[in-house]
Amino acid sequence: MNPEVLINKAQGSKRYLKILNLSLGRIIPFNRPHRIKVHEIGEDYIITRLPYRRSNLNHIKGLHACGMATIAEFVTGLSLLRKLDNKQYRLIMKELNVRYFYQGKADAYARFEASDYWVENEIIAKIDSEGKLDLPVSVEVRDKDDNHLATAEIIWQIKDWAKVKTKV
Repeated sequence: MNPEVLINKAQGSKRYLKILNLSLGRIIPFNRPHRIKVHEIGEDYIITRLPYRRSNLNHIKGLHACGMATIAEFVTGLSLLRKLDNKQYRLIMKELNVRYFYQGKADAYARFEASDYWVENEIIAKIDSEGKLDLPVSVEVRDKDDNHLATAEIIWQIKDWAKVKTKV
């Protein structure tokens, strides 16, 4: 099934949200042991959740830094894939920088918003004129009590598949 269609169906359906999360666990096996899930889908946003559980904890029983970085990368990538045609555009993470502010002692959430207007004017228009785009995005990771755990700055390289050159 087309991921964009599944994400859009999951927006208004708990059943399809469960199917989406099961599918993402198979598509992205790295995230499966951490039980990273899409928590909520809105018209222009996605919220992901990193559960506070043993496999996600560091040596001092706080959420692991890499887990928080992963949900930030995951939510931005999924949001962009939802809005861009993955048959036309290649999306690859180029850079990830994270600043940590507070020790996570509960489930962590990351929310990213990508409006159709923003995607059309800030992404597609620039790719059409320049051939590729290094898109900087920022996402906050917060816990269930709204404590600001971390901020991730991610640069996504987006390129038309027709312009992608790979060595064989």
